[in-house]
Amino acid sequence: MDISPSHNQSIEDLDRQNMFHPFTNPRQHTETGPRIMVEGKGVRLTDNRGNELIDALAGLWCVNVGYGRQEIVDAIAEQAARLPYYHSFASMGTEPGIHTADTVRRMAPGNMARVLFGCSGSDANDTQVKLVWYYNNLKGRPQKKKIIARDRAYHGVTVASGSLTGLPSVHNAFDLPAIPVVRVRCPHLYHEGLPGESEEAFADRLAAELDAAIEAEGPETVAAFIAEPVMGAGGVVVPPKGYFAKVQAVLKKHDVLFIADEVICGFGRLGTPFGCDYFGIEPDLVSVAKGITSGYQPLSAVLIGETVWQTIHDDSDHLGLFGHGYTYTAHPIACAAANANLAIMEREGLFQNAATVGAYFHRRLREELGGHPNVGEIRGVGLIAGVELVKAREPRRNFVPSAGIGKTFTTRALARGLIMRPMAHDAIAMSPPLILTEADADEIVGRFAETLRELEPMMAQAEGE
Repeated sequence: MDISPSHNQSIEDLDRQNMFHPFTNPRQHTETGPRIMVEGKGVRLTDNRGNELIDALAGLWCVNVGYGRQEIVDAIAEQAARLPYYHSFASMGTEPGIHTADTVRRMAPGNMARVLFGCSGSDANDTQVKLVWYYNNLKGRPQKKKIIARDRAYHGVTVASGSLTGLPSVHNAFDLPAIPVVRVRCPHLYHEGLPGESEEAFADRLAAELDAAIEAEGPETVAAFIAEPVMGAGGVVVPPKGYFAKVQAVLKKHDVLFIADEVICGFGRLGTPFGCDYFGIEPDLVSVAKGITSGYQPLSAVLIGETVWQTIHDDSDHLGLFGHGYTYTAHPIACAAANANLAIMEREGLFQNAATVGAYFHRRLREELGGHPNVGEIRGVGLIAGVELVKAREPRRNFVPSAGIGKTFTTRALARGLIMRPMAHDAIAMSPPLILTEADADEIVGRFAETLRELEPMMAQAEGE
């Protein structure tokens, strides 16, 4: 068998013939081919054609410290040379994983007791479902298994986490949801609010709907509520003021656990260590990934609160071993990358930078784009932002999905050297690296505005709904 590289075909052709790309239309990819990145430095990428691009999405919301960090590269290489792998089963461990667990637990919101590592945000939320079920079985409550998740939420794509996700594209033809999920309203005032409804009144209504949903299902059957502090893939949705305080009161009333999905918001994205810190959330369980290594290695973690941990710990004499985990749990190379990454964040004050430059970024977005007739809402916190493109502002009319405004916009922006991502309702998402400078922010906003002007004729002709 010859496994030497093929040199008689372009890299694009090899991709089309061999790669199955996630969240990609397979037929379109076969026709149009890939865009291949070969180098990164700071907030910029270079593709194999020599084009330089500003990565206003930080990969997939994850390259928090930016590209080209030699300190992380060295940590990876040194650990690979010393001990490239060992497992965490049967009380085994490695030094990097122990240090990562200690750092993350001390940083974490709430009263976290232990850290269980995985490889992705999806498997972290899968683990959360199993932990919630395990916890309630140990408590003698075998019927308390339903998970409440929100419309437009994104919690991953594995069987359990994909079931929690509230986006149709993740469910279509996959027989999802496959676990007992109760769906409640997305906390987006712009789309879900009643005419003239205030943020506080909207939050009250959402809390009342949550309470009613739990009562309808039977509190004895509802185990947990899962939420991103700020929704990412659902369109960069910032909840109304007071929302999480009201939600937590309902959950406590019915003895329902709160799972905070911090996969995007964790490690500084909102200008605070975690999204829970920004919104005053006191979670029972926390999922993290992405920013823990800034994407330099695959790593996720489930943070287990004291209440859940004590039940698991105290019942171990009855069940014996805890029958869950992965070959790559606490992988020493991934954890070495995490330790170097978290040290950079602390040393360079990147959480504070996300807050200060993030405030500047949002101000510039509002100044440059806020008056445009096709910009319906500019939203976000820290260094995450969404700009929703609309057919008309008052009253709001979105474009019909078939117009493809969001996808066309990001394609045109890419031609200008700016990477962003289209979301539901033609919202354009941005989450640049936390090292962003004011000059970088100005450049992103300028290229966004140029693309918006270019697309004006198309938006004028497109239909609204």
